[in-house]
Amino acid sequence: MSLIQSISRNIYSVDKKAMEQTKARWDSLIHPTGSLGKLEDLSIKLAGIYGNDKFDIDKKVIIAFGGDHGVHAQGVASDKQEITKMNFPNFTKGVSGVGTISKFVGADVVAVDVGINTDEKMDGVLDYKIRKGTSDMMLGPAMTKEEAIKSIEVGIEVAERYIVNDYKVIGVGEMGIGNTTPATAILAVISGCDPSEITDRGAGLDPSKLGHKAQVIRNAIELNNPNPTDGIDVLHKVGGFEIGAMVGVILGCSANRTPIVLDGFISYSAALIAKKINPKVMDYIIASHRSAELGSKKAIETLGIEPFLDMDMRLGEGSGAAIAFNILDMSVHTYKHMATFQEIGMVR
Repeated sequence: MSLIQSISRNIYSVDKKAMEQTKARWDSLIHPTGSLGKLEDLSIKLAGIYGNDKFDIDKKVIIAFGGDHGVHAQGVASDKQEITKMNFPNFTKGVSGVGTISKFVGADVVAVDVGINTDEKMDGVLDYKIRKGTSDMMLGPAMTKEEAIKSIEVGIEVAERYIVNDYKVIGVGEMGIGNTTPATAILAVISGCDPSEITDRGAGLDPSKLGHKAQVIRNAIELNNPNPTDGIDVLHKVGGFEIGAMVGVILGCSANRTPIVLDGFISYSAALIAKKINPKVMDYIIASHRSAELGSKKAIETLGIEPFLDMDMRLGEGSGAAIAFNILDMSVHTYKHMATFQEIGMVR
């Protein structure tokens, strides 16, 4: 049995009883029932994931994966590919977007190279490189099926490494110039929509080139003909190594009853693939924010999720997931420390 099959078979439904107990305590707290909305929903979901209405989430980490893309050669991104290797080490130094936000919220950041186009050793970056970037999906599959499986296995391995070290919440992030192209291709395949409906500028592509980018995605899909019901086939043909690794984190966290916090658009594409492998992962996913990418609405609808933040963000890196950590802390703190009607002698 493969690691992916083994992990998938160990993903069970969340604990409804623990959720009911947490809901009952919320209803006993001194506020109109349900008036704290999603703040209540979050801690109820956490209880279901942990299988216990008494839990802590003190130790949190963003696991970010870096990878480059052969399709960059088709002019689908405004930035040079070298920026991936230049910026990725900054994640753990606390000076990038996700680095500074994570430092503020008290979370750790792990940077993992699964496919950056460099031979250089990057300071503070874990080396799980599969190869130096995917192939150009305009000319054939982005990766071999074996590489697709390997990328998912890397994500599982890294997630379990931090779960064993007692991290209670894991967020995902990424870095890869041009990776909105494979993310959009994945969404187009799985949702069945035309790339023109969901293709956006990514990190700042000239609007005049959006039609070209959409056509590149359309051509790649037509050439490779990925099976929309087979997540691994979609990843293999039009995906990215960092996307596959995030799929692995989602699977690994779900099998180990650990909440997995999505970031933005690129992580949505990983969730789409993970959901195809095992739909039960959706019980363990917490959607942090609504990405400003054009395809986000379609991705959110396809996944059936409802992010609780909308901040017009599209940086990626794991920045939205890191911001969400503070909201999770607030939810749990309020749940644990707010007084009950009985404690203050108030009769409803």
